[in-house]
Amino acid sequence: MRLFIGLAVILACLTQAACSAPKLKLPRPHKVTVQQGNVITQRMIDELKPGLTRSQVAYIMGEPIYRNTFNDTRWDYLYLVEIPGTYKEQKRLTVYFDNDVMTHFDGDYSPTQITPPDVPPDVIDEG
Repeated sequence: MRLFIGLAVILACLTQAACSAPKLKLPRPHKVTVQQGNVITQRMIDELKPGLTRSQVAYIMGEPIYRNTFNDTRWDYLYLVEIPGTYKEQKRLTVYFDNDVMTHFDGDYSPTQITPPDVPPDVIDEG
């Protein structure tokens, strides 16, 4: 019985000491930043114009990350960045073709407004 009481007192003392002990910084597992897909820049988007061929679009944008085998008239570009616990970004762009010529694109990007050099700025209607 004395042994049991002695162990109980020692356990109580260790428990009390553990609560007041300084916090130890234990090593944590390394979390890797995940970057997948095609990196798409605004310069690339500004170069996309209707009338480009598939090879010209592939030259500007790179090969698409996803090609639909059942619908050959569109290419899908996806981009994902994930920093574990802090940041996640996902962007997409879809390019549409008709007879191997680009007709338009849509997604999370849009071209910047650039006025053609041969048209005076006062002629362009902003509204």
